[in-house]
Amino acid sequence: MTSSYLVLTAPAGKDTNHEKTRFIRDGFTVLGFLFPWIWLGCHRLWLYAIAAFLLQSLGGALADRADLWPVGVAITFATSLLVALEGQNLRARNLVAKGWGEADLVSADSLETAEEIYFSNVQTDAGDSRPVPSPQWDPAAHASRRGNATSLGLFGFDGGR
Repeated sequence: MTSSYLVLTAPAGKDTNHEKTRFIRDGFTVLGFLFPWIWLGCHRLWLYAIAAFLLQSLGGALADRADLWPVGVAITFATSLLVALEGQNLRARNLVAKGWGEADLVSADSLETAEEIYFSNVQTDAGDSRPVPSPQWDPAAHASRRGNATSLGLFGFDGGR
């Protein structure tokens, strides 16, 4: 299944080697659904974590009352669902507010594929303007000693290019 990954680069061009580049998958987070305020806290979204904790505490308190339990369950479930669906967006917006740049949006099947797609199009700064030496091909050194032998009459493997 293909997912979208938002690519964020470090603030103010401090990371020329792209070692701090972040890929944030846009989609449902299971851990955000199961443990919303803990998930938000782990991603340093403190105000949202406090709000989710308070909402789930309120939902738990209302669920203990016999006449208001449907409201309590609804508040708890809605909080979990909201964090699961919009938690990744909150992470991205928080980083953009701190100066991270939105570099690209990549559609891929996995994080590794998204990284490969993104970094194949990125110009990297090697810090050295000299060309990299390449080995020279010497056809005489690799020539076959047997002549033009064929394999089953299909191809000639004479050792050359």
